[in-house]
Amino acid sequence: MFGSDRREMARKIGSSGPQTEAAIHKAGLRLIYRHGFAAASLQHLAAEVGIQKSSIYNHIESKQDLLFQIVKGHMDDLLHAADRDLPTEDSSPSERLEAFVHFHVLYHAERSEEMFVINSELRSLDPENLAYILGLRARYEDKLSTILRDGERVGKFKIMDARVATFGILAMLSSVGTWFKSAGRLSKEEVAAMFSDMVLRSIIG
Repeated sequence: MFGSDRREMARKIGSSGPQTEAAIHKAGLRLIYRHGFAAASLQHLAAEVGIQKSSIYNHIESKQDLLFQIVKGHMDDLLHAADRDLPTEDSSPSERLEAFVHFHVLYHAERSEEMFVINSELRSLDPENLAYILGLRARYEDKLSTILRDGERVGKFKIMDARVATFGILAMLSSVGTWFKSAGRLSKEEVAAMFSDMVLRSIIG
């Protein structure tokens, strides 16, 4: 029965290129999250998806290419969501900072596996791929740095260095993905509100 189920799954997945690619990325993310990039194998990935190992190469060039596609896809999603959901510069720096904190915390709480892989496996990217991803990450970091500088310029925020403050705030907010549990005592919205309060209290002049 198991063998027939696996063959049926392979037939369905193999019927669509985009569907197969999506399945590969999803399974690849899960394997890297559970076992780490070094231990995850393409043979194991093919078995998870339900296709032959040779068929993997119709969608990715290598395990390095798989990691790059996964990380790039999720960084693209993060940037798109931030551009869509965060308020414009017409809002006050405090409103924009509060919105950024809420966005970042909720995003990381809801996508802990993706963000864990992005943050922990950057070291596994080759130099060219790493440079590209760091460029995407810098674009996201700049959103927070801009808010902090705007607040400092109008005398609302008191910070010594906007770039250092950006790294410190992001490190604190991103930690949510490592410990937050949806079945825990607090909801993700409550956690986001608490972090917003902490961040604003720490820099309001």
